[in-house]
Amino acid sequence: MTSRIIPAMMGDVKKVEVVVAHHDCATVRVGDVFLKIDADQRRTDVEVQAMAMAPIPTPEVLWRKPPVLALAALSGTALGRLGEPSTASPAAWADAGAAARMLHDAPLPPWPGRSPDELESQLDDACGWLVTSGVLPTTEVMRNRRIAEAALRPWTPVFVHGDLQAAHVFLDKDEITGVIDWTEAGRGDALFDLATLTLGHQEHLNDVLTGYGSDIDLDLDVIRAWWSLRSLRAIRWLVEHRFDPAPEVAVLNSQP
Repeated sequence: MTSRIIPAMMGDVKKVEVVVAHHDCATVRVGDVFLKIDADQRRTDVEVQAMAMAPIPTPEVLWRKPPVLALAALSGTALGRLGEPSTASPAAWADAGAAARMLHDAPLPPWPGRSPDELESQLDDACGWLVTSGVLPTTEVMRNRRIAEAALRPWTPVFVHGDLQAAHVFLDKDEITGVIDWTEAGRGDALFDLATLTLGHQEHLNDVLTGYGSDIDLDLDVIRAWWSLRSLRAIRWLVEHRFDPAPEVAVLNSQP
């Protein structure tokens, strides 16, 4: 079946675009089709199941033949990108907040998410590596480590995307057309998704909360803690996979 579908969908395509590629997985775009190649099929299992369960728009699964998952491209443009100013309107950010709320109100997925104890262990490992590697000054690492501690508290689990960065949210005329990259989905803290969405775009937090709803038990210290925790954990992975961690470093430096 796959050998018949690919030519029909890609016969007029003149180039292949490498979207991202590293040791774990790669994504390439061929026309209006994204091909995700992942050596760990557990991540793909989570992605496919999470998209099927999510009450918000997601890419259409065209076919799957391990290790490849074929997804239809979404219309529109990304809400924003870390390290770059967002040109999206306040209404677009509010719509992203409303989509997050719909997801968080949905039934929990059957698989577990990370616990505070697990995250604390990962945070300790990340900070230890940052200090010994010299990527960041020790004082900056420890300062953000203290900020991050506020996130390591019990929470009521909800259905989280797990990597709800602005680059994964697509809109057309301020309306959500879909959310991509669900491999980290599971049970987690609602504030983590909101913090991830506004990472590097702190000026849009109020817009997101307008769409999300005012009845959330919001603690700005926890939002800031997730900004620090996510950035501290991400930098080692980015460096080891030869990506530029400058946007995450900027987030850490900007923390009060």
